[in-house]
Amino acid sequence: MKILVCMKQVPQKDAPLKLNERATWVREDVGYEVNEPDAYALEEALRQKEKHGGEVVAITAGPARAQQVLREALAKGADRAIHLEDERFVALDSFNVARALAQAIKDESFDLIFTGLQSDDCGYAQTGVLLAELLGRPHATIIMQMEKTEGGIRVKRELESGFFQFVEMPLPSVLTIQSGINKLRYATLIGIKQAKNKPLRKVSWAEVESALKPNQWTIERLYLPQKTKKTEVLQGPAQEVAKALVGKLRDEMRLL
Repeated sequence: MKILVCMKQVPQKDAPLKLNERATWVREDVGYEVNEPDAYALEEALRQKEKHGGEVVAITAGPARAQQVLREALAKGADRAIHLEDERFVALDSFNVARALAQAIKDESFDLIFTGLQSDDCGYAQTGVLLAELLGRPHATIIMQMEKTEGGIRVKRELESGFFQFVEMPLPSVLTIQSGINKLRYATLIGIKQAKNKPLRKVSWAEVESALKPNQWTIERLYLPQKTKKTEVLQGPAQEVAKALVGKLRDEMRLL
């Protein structure tokens, strides 16, 4: 089974965000990490390879720093990687990212393509399904479980209100993986050493530019959230203070 895992490098969740000079995105000098849903997609791909054999390929699009995402994937067990390397990939919308990925893999045949459910920075949850449409492949989203069958795969999708859906799908297919589908592994020291010798193909902007179109959306300006603090002291008899506190938790903060 040949599996492609689409991965993204995003700003660290606990890093203080700094906007660039135009306030259109995050500066390069902040910390970056692997998009968490993509890490679960990689883990599921590695587990499927361990069960059924085959090859796992990691792919990302972004500047030179994004190669760290691929190095981590290779250290965990991916067989090779593809890097669409250029700063301009960061400014593409979801449709153009999908177009770039589709163009980069046009000469390869993957049985399965995994993406994370969504990215931690933008959270649009669109790239996976758009890639499936461009490739003309069936897709399913929010995957919580997957097993290979004689004619294809059977997946478990998470729906609203605690419900699930089981779907039989043919191969090849595209799946967006939900966070928490499994327990993530750590890269071993041997894996880190082996990653240095695994193939990493670089794809330039010029190689995929012909497939791109004008963005359907453009970020004009980002604003960092303003932190405010307000303290209110409730006074009076304990019974009345407790009643007032419950009312505020229920009506103002919507916690009850």
